[in-house]
Amino acid sequence: MNQQILTTSLFIGVVLLTVGITFVASRQTKTAADFYSGGRGFSGFQNGLAIGGDYMSAASFLGISGAIALYGYDGFLYSIGFLVAWLVALLLVAEMLRNAGRYTMADQLAFRMRQRPVRTAASVSTVVVSIFYLLAQMVGAGVLVALLLGVDSGFVKNLVIVGVGALMIFYVTVGGMKGTTYVQIVKAVLLMAGSALIVFLVLLRYNFNLSALLGDAAEKSGAGDAFLQPGLQYGATLTSQIDFLSLGLALVLGTAGLPHILIRFYTVPTAKDARKSVLWAIGLIGAFYLMTLVLGFGAAALINTDDAGATGNLASPLLAEEVGGGAGSLGGAVLLALISAVAFATILAVVAGLTLASSSSVAHDLYKGVFKKDQPVTEKQEVRVAKLAAVAIGAVAIVLAIPAQQLNIAFLVALAFAVAASANLPAILFNMFWKRFNTRGACWSIYGGLITCVGLVILSPVMSGNPETSLFPDADFALFPLSNPGIVSIPVGFLLGIIGTLSAREPSSERLYAELEVRALTGAGAEGASQH
Repeated sequence: MNQQILTTSLFIGVVLLTVGITFVASRQTKTAADFYSGGRGFSGFQNGLAIGGDYMSAASFLGISGAIALYGYDGFLYSIGFLVAWLVALLLVAEMLRNAGRYTMADQLAFRMRQRPVRTAASVSTVVVSIFYLLAQMVGAGVLVALLLGVDSGFVKNLVIVGVGALMIFYVTVGGMKGTTYVQIVKAVLLMAGSALIVFLVLLRYNFNLSALLGDAAEKSGAGDAFLQPGLQYGATLTSQIDFLSLGLALVLGTAGLPHILIRFYTVPTAKDARKSVLWAIGLIGAFYLMTLVLGFGAAALINTDDAGATGNLASPLLAEEVGGGAGSLGGAVLLALISAVAFATILAVVAGLTLASSSSVAHDLYKGVFKKDQPVTEKQEVRVAKLAAVAIGAVAIVLAIPAQQLNIAFLVALAFAVAASANLPAILFNMFWKRFNTRGACWSIYGGLITCVGLVILSPVMSGNPETSLFPDADFALFPLSNPGIVSIPVGFLLGIIGTLSAREPSSERLYAELEVRALTGAGAEGASQH
């Protein structure tokens, strides 16, 4: 009973800390620039920490370590894709997007194109990507709190999902970008410290002999040497190998199209700070993914992975309990509570960033740029709409997360990456590097990639056809064999962007390209992101 009180107290303490940070930040949030971009007042280091906090989601901490615990080498391939993706973001997107836009992804598209169609398309895509990503975080929250409370009740998990939804709405509506950023920074520090502690304790068990740890993990997994080699999850058939290639493409190209990552580049004062923030993020995220290796293989070696549930989402918290002294011990209870609280803080920080990105797009792009394009809109009105959109998006995420609870959360995030890479990335890159690119190309690229990606997911084994892992286990309408559609939908997004552009001539877009290019490369005029 005492352990349960301790666990609950630590958990509530983390939540109260984040709530307190949000209240303090709310006093500094007075203008639309404060709400959307934190007044562009964060340093490269602060933003790098916040990006790390935003990016190292429940999918990384729970999903990847769980995937490694279940599939060994193949599970680790997830994190390789997540990390390599930052090179695309650093070299092609971060600095130029920061210079060319103001608050949202659509700003740099709308600079040289027709406002209404482009902003509508970008807003729809932003909301869809954010919803996919939100589902993963909220499913992780339900699993975590059920473990902490020692119950396996569907009602409790549903209640937790509702609670997380309410908290994320609170963070966004009260704290805006400043509150969300400080929560992400605190969460990044807690996550790195908590992970490092567990990694230290696991390695201590094996006298810091990584080879002994890997050998023990392979033996306990039941797969032997195959556990440490490629192919356990993705190598059985040609279909599974193509599925892995598709997953890798989605992960590597998706980061540079994720709306909640893109808006972070607008929170720094200069392009140099945007580059710095990505470099700090790469260092932080790289170190973290190295730690997931030890967390995953440690879980395979030290706990029965069947206990981690069919999805493996609980591998890290159960490993923390084990290295702390085992179930029932005071040390085990403290570490389980600590790691679960950190994971919960992770979820809260990420859902806040996602909700802010999508609600900002609804208010800035749809409300101001489309519905009220010809009418004056005050900053106060715009921020009010953003807050109302946060409530609506939170409600939708809650309703969709409840039936999605049996899906692996790393996998759910991979789908969000596929949508981002298929719909957002082609339009962003074409706009910044192709003079001829125009409104029709942007719309065809965004809608085409989005519809193709989501359509293929609906027709894939994710939704039906597999009694164990499908969302609708009793149905079978899986016409598309791959779980991740990226290998098809990403080329479709780029191809439709090219076809749409070449099938329509828009001289005004070409004329404005030179101005956009100067702005993207130099930052000249970036503060007043234009309304053409």
